[in-house]
Amino acid sequence: MGDWLTQTGTWLSSGSGLLLRNALDISLVLILFYVILVLIGERRTLWMVRGFIVLMLAAAISSRLNLTLLNFVLNNLVIGSAVAMAVLLQSEFRRFLEQLGRGEITALFRPNARSQPRAGSVAEEIIEAVKELSQNRTGALIVIEVSSSVDERDFLNPGVRINAEVSSELLQSIFQTSTQLHDGAVLISENRVVSAGVILPLSEQVVSRRLGTRHRAALGITERLNQCICIVVSEETGSISLAEQGILNRPLTSSKLKALLEERMSLAAQREVIAPDLRSLSRHLYRSSLSFFRRLGLLGSRRGRP
Repeated sequence: MGDWLTQTGTWLSSGSGLLLRNALDISLVLILFYVILVLIGERRTLWMVRGFIVLMLAAAISSRLNLTLLNFVLNNLVIGSAVAMAVLLQSEFRRFLEQLGRGEITALFRPNARSQPRAGSVAEEIIEAVKELSQNRTGALIVIEVSSSVDERDFLNPGVRINAEVSSELLQSIFQTSTQLHDGAVLISENRVVSAGVILPLSEQVVSRRLGTRHRAALGITERLNQCICIVVSEETGSISLAEQGILNRPLTSSKLKALLEERMSLAAQREVIAPDLRSLSRHLYRSSLSFFRRLGLLGSRRGRP
């Protein structure tokens, strides 16, 4: 076995095996990245993974260019980032190691079903909570992501991290006047309550005097961010409003709000899949490679062929 590995390594290092070695190296890296994307599944965490990949690529390039000091700094950043990711993504890494230890290799290439947002059920939980809050005239402010992730730096205060599944009971509890978080907004991403007690920027529009601070905050955040909508329940009247792209739609019935909410959230659920199935990924890579080699003139054009 050792002799075979030695001979294979020698052949891959030779001129004839160099191309195969580079192809094998790139393929293994692509497979590793694919497994990471499958394990993560959540778009919010995916940005952190992309940043880590960029650091790794930058470290590799600096090493090739013999930029000694820059390579030293980047390598240390990569190590620190890897440790941080191991802590933050410990459940995903545990699942990876368990499946690897049991020999369930194919399971690593199946997207994690639990990460897919359930637009219908999430909308129902929100609507149920809004109906109860409206009937009790309890003020509420709910920010919902409908496309890309909201950058929390656009908030005046990011609030308190919750990271819990959306439920009517949780939303109603947060906005009770006896809690310390009731004055702020709730941020919902996919099927999770990300944070509560969020302080939003106020709109500078000239609005009706009947509209309070919550309505101005809903207008302010949707003016600044197009990737979210904001539900407002008035504390004085119990009326329901929906802010989108700096426009306030009010008053709304619960059925009308449900229709609008399901439409927006279903569009968000139809976003591109983070990690497609392996067959589709292979076809995409094959077609991209053919197109690349044709541009270089290494392969003949298909035009004119029968």
